[in-house]
Amino acid sequence: MTEFAGAGSQRWLQVAINRKPELLLGAIRRSGAIARRTSVTWNSPLADDSFQEYRDSAALKKAGIAELRKPLHSFWPARGPMWDAIGITSEGSPLFIEARAHIPEAASPATKASPESRRLIEQSLAKARHFYAPRARADWSTLFYQYANRLAYQYFLREINVIKSTLVFLYFLNADDMLGPASEEEWLGASRLIHAVLGVPKDLTPHGVFDVFLDTRLLRDAV
Repeated sequence: MTEFAGAGSQRWLQVAINRKPELLLGAIRRSGAIARRTSVTWNSPLADDSFQEYRDSAALKKAGIAELRKPLHSFWPARGPMWDAIGITSEGSPLFIEARAHIPEAASPATKASPESRRLIEQSLAKARHFYAPRARADWSTLFYQYANRLAYQYFLREINVIKSTLVFLYFLNADDMLGPASEEEWLGASRLIHAVLGVPKDLTPHGVFDVFLDTRLLRDAV
């Protein structure tokens, strides 16, 4: 069997999905991202698929998205965001996870795309920014770029293609291997800072974007 990742959010997410999916499901339900009776079938990262993560059209396929009104290549260049986890709810809706175990993970570097790709990225980020926060002027391609491009993908799926997609930012608590936050309040403080820098509202749940918290202490006996 393929070994779990050595540390951090990648490790804990692999453990949660493959060994204790009911804990992850409960956390997602409590956030309001899905209804109490809704379940999720996870299509990555799976042990029998070597914990593979997916991006671009392969990610859409794993999310059960067969057709788009507007093609992905018109919105984002190849080698776009790699998703930490992808699932399909029992209602048939795609669910994407971006996971973190310590705050520095949130401070992602700026895009390193080629000039041609960067132009398309910046155009799409600007459209997403205008949707989420019409008066914002922040440059989404620099600080917190990873967070911003996830929001852009959610905008692309939910608003442009009218797909009821859910985006989850999963924050692990007590990830001692990464000296991560021990409380939801610490993560919420970091999230508020990111939202302030990007200029977006504090609450993005009306757009299918949710914060979910899961304590790694509940997962350790499954490693």
